[in-house]
Amino acid sequence: MIREQINKMLDVLPESELNVAYSRIELVYLKYMFEKNLEDKGVQVTELCEESEGIAEQWDNVFASNMDDEAKEAIYYSEYKWHMFSYKKQECLTGDTARDAFDAELKNDLYVMYQHTPFIQGYENANAVVAADFDSEQDIYIFDREFTWTYVHTHEDMCGPYFYKVSKP
Repeated sequence: MIREQINKMLDVLPESELNVAYSRIELVYLKYMFEKNLEDKGVQVTELCEESEGIAEQWDNVFASNMDDEAKEAIYYSEYKWHMFSYKKQECLTGDTARDAFDAELKNDLYVMYQHTPFIQGYENANAVVAADFDSEQDIYIFDREFTWTYVHTHEDMCGPYFYKVSKP
């Protein structure tokens, strides 16, 4: 029934409007496929409302600890935390090397943070997730619950992905 209604609407749209409709449907499709892939892998996703601010602060304190406020401002850190990697203010792995490093990590329990979303998600039973699972996502920060490493997939094709592991003293 709904497919018939959608087809009737599409039939009257000019080609230029079909392009708009396609791009919006593609976003819905990509989001659905991302979530379905996680579900198929047995990943349990929980939105962490109250804890999110503290987790985000801890991410900053651990992974950007070598930068003061002035250094962060100079690279527009508040716009995109991953600028610390693209501006080479924090050593990290990039590209396929970063993807391989992420894939090699144990990932039973993870935090997932998006740059422009206030709430962090907790992933449980995430051992089967790999870097490719996040290719459709933008400005996403994935990290273990012990804050020992982070993997970042950006919205820029020429930036990242990035993988950073805290060096042990």
